[in-house]
Amino acid sequence: MSSYKYKHLTLDDRITIQKALKEGQTFVEIGALIGKDPSTVSKEVKAHLDYRNTGTRSRGYNPCRHRKRCTKQYICGEDSCGFINRLWHGKTYCSECALCMVNCPDFEEEKCSSLKKAPYVCNSCKQVRSCTLAKQFYDAKEAHKTYEETRSDSRKGIDITPEELDRLDAILSPLIKQGQSIHQICMNNAAEIMVDERTIYNYIDAGILSAGNIDLPRKVRYKKRKSKKVVRVDKKCHIGRTYEDFEAFMKGHPDFNVVEMDSVEGTRDSTKVLLTVFFRNC
Repeated sequence: MSSYKYKHLTLDDRITIQKALKEGQTFVEIGALIGKDPSTVSKEVKAHLDYRNTGTRSRGYNPCRHRKRCTKQYICGEDSCGFINRLWHGKTYCSECALCMVNCPDFEEEKCSSLKKAPYVCNSCKQVRSCTLAKQFYDAKEAHKTYEETRSDSRKGIDITPEELDRLDAILSPLIKQGQSIHQICMNNAAEIMVDERTIYNYIDAGILSAGNIDLPRKVRYKKRKSKKVVRVDKKCHIGRTYEDFEAFMKGHPDFNVVEMDSVEGTRDSTKVLLTVFFRNC
């Protein structure tokens, strides 16, 4: 059985994650520090990425892959736009301007390949101060603030205190992650849980427990059944159109030409059909 805890991450956990990321530690090492599975740390970091489009002190944000060797000037048509750069460097290149990517027809965005793999952030990158590409960071306080706001929104309309929720989560989530069904858990722990199965499913759907729908094998396996559309017929359409109405009409109009048609079908896989046509006045 796994020794990892299933409680939600605290602010202290997130601060530890941020500090460890800055030190260049792996998700496995960070998970060991806070007593969580490495996948939990990975999900936490990816769920709370802080995107920043920043440059350096001397160069603005410019993610163009040609920026280091580009010698284009005055693409925007403004001769005065490079005045400050001329004062400092004696020359002006459009690659030094943050508006370069807006005006240049040859702009091609470059994305840092390191952000495509763990740890997905720039917290420990030694080149971050000289980099002009788009960046991703993990900020513990911002991550916890977003988490609390999301949790608060998901709990709207749910009558349960945070303390009671944590108590239920500590009981339910480990058992759910072990593969036990909600019904089985309720049967074996009724005195401790004190809520019905439907309530537990609602809590899981709302995302307020550590365990999610992905941890419920049957819920993942089965597709949601499509409800049949109910076709409602206005009963007024039958007024004057019953067989009794037809017989009364024929008594008043005996010479009226009427043809009755009917069909008889066999089994579904049969192609044979019997059609009958009856001429009443013949």
